[in-house]
Amino acid sequence: MANQVEVSSQSTVVVLGNPNAGKSTLFNGLTGVKQHVGNYPGVTVEKRNGLISINDEQYELVDLPGTYSLAPNSPEEMLAVKILLGKPPAEKKPDVILCVIDASNIQRNLFLVSQVLELHQPTVVAVNMIDVAKRDGIEIDCGKLQQLLGVPVVPVQAKRREGFEELKQAIAKSRNRSPEFVHDPFEASMKDRIEHLEATCPNDCELKRFAVTRMLFDTDGFMSDQLKAEVGPDTLKRVATEKLEMENSEGAVFESESNARYAWITRHRDDFVKQTGPVRSSSITSRLDGWLTHPIWGLCVALVVVVLLFQLVFWIADPASTMIDWFNGTLAAVVNSVVPAGTLNSLLVDGLINGVGSVLIFLPQILLLFFILALLEDTGYLARAAFLMDRFLSKIGLSGVTLFPLLSSFACAIPGIMATRVIKNDRERLVTILIAPLMSCSARLPVYVLLIATFVPEKSYLGGLLGLRGLTMLAMYSIGIVVAIVVAWVLRRTFIKSPPTSFVLELPSYKVPSLRNIWQRMFDGGWSFIRDAGTIIVAVTILVWAAAYFPRINADNPPAELANDFATVARLEADGESSDELELAKNNIAAFHLRQSYLGRSGKLIEPVVKPLGWDWRIGSAAIASFPAREVVVSTMGVIFGLGSEVDEESDTLRGQLSSATWEGTDRPLFTLPVALSLMVFFALCAQCVSTLAVIKRETNSWFWPIFSFVYMTVFAYIGSLVTYQVLSRFFT
Repeated sequence: MANQVEVSSQSTVVVLGNPNAGKSTLFNGLTGVKQHVGNYPGVTVEKRNGLISINDEQYELVDLPGTYSLAPNSPEEMLAVKILLGKPPAEKKPDVILCVIDASNIQRNLFLVSQVLELHQPTVVAVNMIDVAKRDGIEIDCGKLQQLLGVPVVPVQAKRREGFEELKQAIAKSRNRSPEFVHDPFEASMKDRIEHLEATCPNDCELKRFAVTRMLFDTDGFMSDQLKAEVGPDTLKRVATEKLEMENSEGAVFESESNARYAWITRHRDDFVKQTGPVRSSSITSRLDGWLTHPIWGLCVALVVVVLLFQLVFWIADPASTMIDWFNGTLAAVVNSVVPAGTLNSLLVDGLINGVGSVLIFLPQILLLFFILALLEDTGYLARAAFLMDRFLSKIGLSGVTLFPLLSSFACAIPGIMATRVIKNDRERLVTILIAPLMSCSARLPVYVLLIATFVPEKSYLGGLLGLRGLTMLAMYSIGIVVAIVVAWVLRRTFIKSPPTSFVLELPSYKVPSLRNIWQRMFDGGWSFIRDAGTIIVAVTILVWAAAYFPRINADNPPAELANDFATVARLEADGESSDELELAKNNIAAFHLRQSYLGRSGKLIEPVVKPLGWDWRIGSAAIASFPAREVVVSTMGVIFGLGSEVDEESDTLRGQLSSATWEGTDRPLFTLPVALSLMVFFALCAQCVSTLAVIKRETNSWFWPIFSFVYMTVFAYIGSLVTYQVLSRFFT
């Protein structure tokens, strides 16, 4: 759980490993509730750190992003290497490196371990998933592996928390011991070349072997930038010369390293790996993959999974959200019975309770979505779905792993944006975050239902199979999808451009998910939303309440047009009566208050801007008021048109009032079919949701991207609305 962890001078242990090696499960098992989740300063990568106690001493555990090697190819991998080297954002080098490897795929995992050993830092290797290896007929001799590596090797089963005590003791004993570099993975000629380069490094360079090896084999220059100050200019020149010679004589330099390390692992594999029986899981995996990654059947399975995802959101999250809404209403009723009507009452009910409620109302969806994504990822299916969808999404510069975040955004963009944490490529994740709000979420539905039912004729086609109202609803959802495709395509080729890369994704073995790990991820996601985005949402909600509430009318000296309404309220409330006459008078006063408020004045101020869209100041005010949540536009219209805030999209009274509304001072209808479609298009494309913008800020760790999202979506919404009204008004009135 995300309790705040106070870290002082504890020894630091970084947890490193390949994706799908069970690193996070091990981290969660060791730290338990003493864990903190945040972001590294200045970057979007999530930071997870926690405390463990060993022999009455506190150790800080830091969960690094998963990586296959120390030749970084993504921002997450670059960050992991920086922390290992003690570069910012790390304050110092780790005291111990804990490498987690998958026993069922040990050869690939040992590639990373062989690179870590060259750091010559205290290291412990945790051989995880011993049970999975045994199921496959594989037995790991950890003692012989320890002799090969020269560092402690401890077998563990992270899901069952087996081997944890032995692992803790190994960490404590390794804290001040540098490993012996027992075996060199390179052949004699390459070894001589590396040792020659080591000799050119300054005597005070602590990372001679690691520095020259990484500079020699890495092709992107990242390691040269990180280590050039330590090795000096002479070594940099020698490395460049040696690399050029290798390229001329051996071809691709990075292949020389891969070939050498895997050859070394293969040579020694039989010393510590014994095949005790037939591999039982591979045939099952192959049969399942034959269905789940099939171009046709795999798509059918993916469709069923998506349908179930949405159904679960409506079956489980919606009732939970309804209960939260009921609780907010009950709490508001209690406040109304205790606090007399006035500014304080309105602040508590309409500002604070509604603000907190607008945060908590999303929580069931977020928790459920994180539960489902963690479940799909732990079982191994998420990688298969990503592989299957990559052929389609790659055409707009995204990969298959973006599928579930985007689909989740149709329910709500907030959990959809938070679900982008499954995307490892930083630029791809950013593009997905920026287009996710374009998916028509459930909050837009009340606006669509109200306007379609009121102004779109009930016509049918093809013998009643297709209806005009249904087609209009489909068009609103399609607009967002089409614009999202265009925006993604443009962003990937302009502002967020990156070199084209092939989609490389490991298909992990199928596993029984860890409920403890799923719970941890679900809780972390929910808590980070409440902690980081919730404060912004509540603050903006209170600001919008203030704009709609102030300035107030003096009840002792009301305007002439409200004199009768104030008198009616005073008389009927004094008599203790509750009647339609009282509600009508209160609604008239509320409507006048809103017109005279700062919000209403803002609507009148922007009327020249929104008039080309077919809107007057009242529609403009409703659009501004919907900034905390899009669906608020319905209740705001209820107040503006004198019906109170209790109306909803199904209200016949509200529909009738909108149908009969006219431009002030004229007989010209305010709402027509072009105006209704213009308003729907605007809400289909706009960023009128502070909750979404707050989550974008939290996930990108920057104010630039939520501002960018608000600006580009508002521009698109305005242009789309303008074209819709101006074109359709030529044909409809």
